[in-house]
Amino acid sequence: MIEFRSVTKTYPDGTHAVADFDLVVPPHRTTVFVGSSGCGKTTLLRMINRMVEPTSGTIEIDGESILDRDAVRLRRSIGYVLQNGGLLPHHRVIDNVATVLRLDGVPKREARDRAMEVLDVVGLDRALAERYPSQLSGGQQQRVGVARALAADPNILLMDEPFGAVDPIVRAELQTETLRLQQELHKTVVFVTHDIDEAFLLGDQVVILEKCAQVAQVGSPSEIIENPASDFVASFIGTERGARALRTKQTDRGTVLVDTAGRTQGVLVEGAP
Repeated sequence: MIEFRSVTKTYPDGTHAVADFDLVVPPHRTTVFVGSSGCGKTTLLRMINRMVEPTSGTIEIDGESILDRDAVRLRRSIGYVLQNGGLLPHHRVIDNVATVLRLDGVPKREARDRAMEVLDVVGLDRALAERYPSQLSGGQQQRVGVARALAADPNILLMDEPFGAVDPIVRAELQTETLRLQQELHKTVVFVTHDIDEAFLLGDQVVILEKCAQVAQVGSPSEIIENPASDFVASFIGTERGARALRTKQTDRGTVLVDTAGRTQGVLVEGAP
């Protein structure tokens, strides 16, 4: 479990990124921070592994303050997936995946064997292991980034807008893959996105943030959609527009659901659970 207690982050230039933030991140679930650019969601994520140090307040992992742990060892114990993959361009795929293991002193052969296993886990062909990042597609690079984050089998996985740089089709594939991995691995995942649809798809717990990481609402996707806490939340999630503002329409073949633009979004099945 990760717990934020009255966490604040103020940068030297006086910028307030996070103000008095409190949250419990439940174990073995996916918590998504979602909000507009500049709301502090990435700062919150990077404070978990001490890539950014809080100005005040405490962050605890399983009851232990992260400030009581060596920062480098803490980072190596937590998986971290970046938006652009963050791969080392002059290292082959297998060595990119084995990076953390090698830094932790795992022998090269053992680290490479584990890297090959993790390529299987994320759905990458082992034939790609000897390629360089530049020889991979954007989607493949992101899978390598996920594999590297999982190689040391961390309990916590941080994902900072990992699919923001790929096209919509690849993004949908990676989202599906993320759901599959979580169903199999049951990690404690903290995921950052500005896309509310992605947040609702992936998140067990969704945290909608306003400026300075002020919490507008926390809950499951169903709870937020069914009962938005404020006008801001209702507007942010689009309950009155687009694909979430649905109405029924009768057709010759039955009742369908249409959005505000009149586009059919689904079929209403009578008696379905």
